[in-house]
Amino acid sequence: MSAMRSRAPGGGDARDPRPGRRQVRRLPFTSASGAVGRSRTFLRTSMQAYGWLPAPDQPTELAADDILLVAVELVTNACLHGGGPVELRMIVTDGTVRIEVDDRNDRTPEPRSPFEGPRAGGHGLHIVRRLAREWGVQVHSGFRSRGKTVWAELVAPDRAEEEKRAESDEGPGAEI
Repeated sequence: MSAMRSRAPGGGDARDPRPGRRQVRRLPFTSASGAVGRSRTFLRTSMQAYGWLPAPDQPTELAADDILLVAVELVTNACLHGGGPVELRMIVTDGTVRIEVDDRNDRTPEPRSPFEGPRAGGHGLHIVRRLAREWGVQVHSGFRSRGKTVWAELVAPDRAEEEKRAESDEGPGAEI
């Protein structure tokens, strides 16, 4: 079983009122077996520590759902196409959440249409592209390291409402 490690400051409470603080939480994998389930648990625990998950009787925070969905899609892709996941990282910096998944394959993923041909699947990177502000791949092909990091950046749930308001203020018909 993999251990969860947090680089968040303090005594377990990841909420830090100081802007610009970079906090990294890591989940290393020893195998692909159970990786998706462990990722969900890790992410829920991390988001709960940040205060991003509502109480059980409250509606789910959509931005937190987006983070969970994107991360699970990246881990699933690492399991199916990347030779297995090596590590999942959640990096929080000033209103942005960056999800990074390292895998063992240095081949760059190629998004395909989920509606092509008879094969099931093809939705993973399509979902990531739709939900993330940005996403990308960094290939590691050196003598000692091999594989890649697939990453996606999303708005932090505590900033999602602010961004929605700002976008609606700047949209068509907004007063100047």
